[in-house]
Amino acid sequence: MIDVILKKGKEKAAVLRHPWIFSGAIDKIKGKPENGEIVAVKSADKEFLAYAYYNDQSRVALRLLEWDENITIDKQWYQEKLSKAIASRSHVLDENTNTCRLVFSEADFLPGLIVDKYADFLSLQVLSAGIEAVQEDIITILRDLLNPKGIFDKSDAGARKHENLEPVQGLLWGEAPPEFIEVKENGITYHINIADGQKSGFYCDQRENRLILAEYTKDKTVLDCFCYSGGFSLNSLNKGAAHVTSVDSSALAIETLVHNLELNGFSKDKQNSIQSDVNKQLRAFKEEGKKFDVIVLDPPKYAPSRSALDRAARAYKDLNRLGMLLLESGGILATFSCSGAVDLETFKQIIAWAALDAGREVQIIKQFCQPEDHPIRISFPEGEYLKGLLLRVI
Repeated sequence: MIDVILKKGKEKAAVLRHPWIFSGAIDKIKGKPENGEIVAVKSADKEFLAYAYYNDQSRVALRLLEWDENITIDKQWYQEKLSKAIASRSHVLDENTNTCRLVFSEADFLPGLIVDKYADFLSLQVLSAGIEAVQEDIITILRDLLNPKGIFDKSDAGARKHENLEPVQGLLWGEAPPEFIEVKENGITYHINIADGQKSGFYCDQRENRLILAEYTKDKTVLDCFCYSGGFSLNSLNKGAAHVTSVDSSALAIETLVHNLELNGFSKDKQNSIQSDVNKQLRAFKEEGKKFDVIVLDPPKYAPSRSALDRAARAYKDLNRLGMLLLESGGILATFSCSGAVDLETFKQIIAWAALDAGREVQIIKQFCQPEDHPIRISFPEGEYLKGLLLRVI
């Protein structure tokens, strides 16, 4: 096995079990490893630190896997990691929920692998060269553990560019998923489009937050922004919302939402779907003098990296300012950020600026986070990406 020697003093991250080492920390490499190959990472004093995937095309040149030098990283090693990850989610799945995230990359000690379950189908995202090199073994193991009808490759995320990998999508094994897979979450039925849908097909990371927010919507008027396939909208109607307005710029999202409303038998009189840019629509509502009791703001990732933080902060502030202006006094605002570069304290500060600009007083009622099938590894705080606030706007 090829040794990668770190510069003196650069071993701290590995010692603390952080799974990333950046290219600038490498002193020398004894050999020429292929991208995705497993190497032995050693300190400047030649002491073993960990085994890792190597990639000279990525800023994260080393993705650490195993800290025990006596362990062999083979098919059995992947079998154990996948088995543990899947077993830890078993209680999430029941008669009311048959979709969740089974593997969450670094959090499950498999950097670059995401596996989502949608009823009898699996959706994979392969985001590192190391995982791509063992993809066939992973498919075999998943088949043996879960016996799915089909496994679909949804590795079209921009993150693959960082590993110098081309985006790919298509059937990996078994049956091709139908245009719509029927899944259940919180007792609500959804038709999920894996091939054309966003991310791996569905935003299962908001499962618990949808239920929390829905408890505030009985007999209320609700505005669900960036609604996608209607998670917050459907949960609100299920809890007795008087009326829900759902807004998204994607025609497919609105089409899927309307389909999901019909699937669950919700009255068309209680819901209005609008295909529009959310910021433009919020301004239009303001000009109309329209008000709501509850507003959900769940935008896409505004800050993919720290370099985009200032621009993202302005976007979050303006979005939340508009939302606050559209709320009745005492209204509820559920606002989210899925940008890993925006931590919770920064997000709170942005909301404070938005409240100041809107001339509204705001109380924090609850803090939202990602669910347990998206765990946060204590040595990898970067895995905490989803945060949100439940606010009362006075």
